[in-house]
Amino acid sequence: MTALDPDAGAAVRVIAYFDRLAEGRAGLEALVRGAAVLAGVPARLVDVERRVRVRVEADGTRRESDGAADPAWPSVALTRGGAAALWLERAGQAEPSVVDAVILERAAGVIRVVLDRTRGRAPVDDPALVETVLDASAPEAARLHAARGLGLDPAAPARALAPLDGRPVVVPAYPDAVPPVGRVGVGPAVPVLELPRSWSEARVALRFSAEGTAQDPGPGVVHADELGGIALLADLVVPGAEPPPDVQALEAASAVAPWLLGTLHAVASTVSLRAAAAEINVHHSTLQERLAHAEHLLGWPLRTPQGRFRLGLALAMRHLARG
Repeated sequence: MTALDPDAGAAVRVIAYFDRLAEGRAGLEALVRGAAVLAGVPARLVDVERRVRVRVEADGTRRESDGAADPAWPSVALTRGGAAALWLERAGQAEPSVVDAVILERAAGVIRVVLDRTRGRAPVDDPALVETVLDASAPEAARLHAARGLGLDPAAPARALAPLDGRPVVVPAYPDAVPPVGRVGVGPAVPVLELPRSWSEARVALRFSAEGTAQDPGPGVVHADELGGIALLADLVVPGAEPPPDVQALEAASAVAPWLLGTLHAVASTVSLRAAAAEINVHHSTLQERLAHAEHLLGWPLRTPQGRFRLGLALAMRHLARG
């Protein structure tokens, strides 16, 4: 098989390798080590809810992580909620290779069994407990009891997440936690008793999120920590009310030029016009022509510091106005 298809031959050997580890009831470190050695890059296992973090170098040496996992690395989720994952620290690869994909899937299957056997089932995400821990009016003793029921350490920081679709989520604030996906507002890391504040700020952050489409460009995941003073706009722009004049100008201009919103988002979110042109994959001269047209439609300059600042505010207010 290897002679006919090297990837297929390697995949069969990977499957056999992890089958032997499973039969021998190997532990988590041995499984992560196997993934790292087979892939030739460091591998890391993160399970936020069970407080498991294992990282092994390509030479089989266990070494603690020195930062958060890169979302671009090949990975596989270990739980439905995405609070646990196995990563291969392979940079510069858009899609995992066939062998990497087999390593991840086979290792993850065995790791799930070992986690359930040795660490027990992950704490239940009880909606009533989450509601209690996020309720500022609930007694402190009740909130601490709810936090323990959710598997949170009262002495460790945690944060609240506000998904667009779904219930509130509370997670420990580990630096290498699996990043959220979809449209989510992420509250700041706070002591457990301050989670109501994290939840409030997470809901504000959600309002700044976007679908990531041509008609609603922008990030789907927004961290309240990164908004700074921009978050104050949330008190001024109310969904359903008449949008501010600059937002109305954006909506009218985008109806005339379908490319406008994506182009202006790139201009507002990158460090230079050349970077913006690369972001939307157009020539620099094409971007200049688009900006000249956009300036005519909007009625203010876009290639000055003041104009770009005004544009950034307008785009932020547009998210808030759209709810």
